[in-house]
Amino acid sequence: MKRVCLVCMGNICRSPMAEVVLRRTLEDRGLDVVVDSAGTGGWHAGDPMDERALKALAENGYDGSSHRARQFDPAWFAERDLILVMDRDNLRAVRRIAPPWADVRLFRSFDPAAPEGAEVPDPYYGGPEGFAEVLRMVKAASEGLAKHLEAH
Repeated sequence: MKRVCLVCMGNICRSPMAEVVLRRTLEDRGLDVVVDSAGTGGWHAGDPMDERALKALAENGYDGSSHRARQFDPAWFAERDLILVMDRDNLRAVRRIAPPWADVRLFRSFDPAAPEGAEVPDPYYGGPEGFAEVLRMVKAASEGLAKHLEAH
């Protein structure tokens, strides 16, 4: 069974949205993959998902209410097959602590329509349109990752 961890900064917006969407996408395709998420920072540990993220998910038929933020633990490299980060800042942060064999990539690298190096922008300081855009991006990347996992 494969294990995938999605990572953003605080684990209250992007990575938990991606976790919820990716989990459903993989389940709908019958793929047996464990999906979780974390933040590079721990200041939101134990907090629920941002209300705006929850609302964007709920408006599209997803439930993120059980999510609680947590910080990425370097011990997880041994337990995860793939670490997918939301932006280049988080990519650098995770790669700094990653063992050489760890598979750490930008999440949008699985979206065939996204340009090279595409990121999922942090919607935290914006309005609902930013969360809607993040949802669109994580749906596309989730579909692409599902196709990749089916092929491998």
